[in-house]
Amino acid sequence: MTVTMFLLGLLYVAFVVALIVLLKSWLLVVVLVGAMFVAQFWFSDRIAMFAMRGRVVEREEYPELHAVVDRLCAIADMPKPVVAVSEMDMPNAFATGRNPDHAVVCVTTGLLRRLEPAELEGVLAHELSHVAHKDVAVITIASFLGVIAGLIVRFAFYSQVFGGGRRDQNTAVVFAAVMGVSAAVYAISFLLIRALSRYRELAADRAAAHLTGRPSALASALTKVSGDIARIPTKDLRTAQAFNAFYFTPATGKEPGIEQYFSTHPTLEQRLDQLGRISAELGEAAAPGKAD
Repeated sequence: MTVTMFLLGLLYVAFVVALIVLLKSWLLVVVLVGAMFVAQFWFSDRIAMFAMRGRVVEREEYPELHAVVDRLCAIADMPKPVVAVSEMDMPNAFATGRNPDHAVVCVTTGLLRRLEPAELEGVLAHELSHVAHKDVAVITIASFLGVIAGLIVRFAFYSQVFGGGRRDQNTAVVFAAVMGVSAAVYAISFLLIRALSRYRELAADRAAAHLTGRPSALASALTKVSGDIARIPTKDLRTAQAFNAFYFTPATGKEPGIEQYFSTHPTLEQRLDQLGRISAELGEAAAPGKAD
């Protein structure tokens, strides 16, 4: 994770320097990068909730869900996040928010209908681990560079500023350079961010297993959710796939082959293997403890 973050930081610096050299305006670059960063960092939770049709629910409406979150937060000694539910049949859950004091944990109604209480506790412990370890903020910051690079590629491609008869040779060279640098940065950051995301998912599984003391329940939830997602119609999965990085398990409907290297999550086999090792270590008899 340290190496990945270092490489992302190095890429970030190189990208900003390249933009300043090419656009010949450090002020324009700073304003653009700063505005996009603030928007993505401060409003990521609202954007995610809106996109995935989540709504905040009170204790009176979902008392059992709130009770599980209360218990896990007390064990982990962390502030309770906002609890939300998404009216989606696809079984899944996600956490979002810039820090533990401004976080949301959301589950779908499809997940609530399918899981046993111990399995639901494992899933919620996984999501609370993301919150406690600030994974949402880490991934948001890490992905910011790729978002900027992607936007610049799209803007440059569609913008009329660089098109038409007004484009001279110098402008064309700048256009090509910005496009080339942005495309390269986007491609490299795409791979690095997914590697980072896969590690954080394994870390969240590990922390959840220790928090609940029942890694087998989390393994059962993973198996059940992955199997049920495979039966969700493809057209419904396509709608959700843009938000795979947020989910407990990706909405792919199948185990990845070579595309596992481009996935935001480890394979089901990798996650179950890790939980199996933790189960052997704990003997499934350990009492729930504080997440590491």
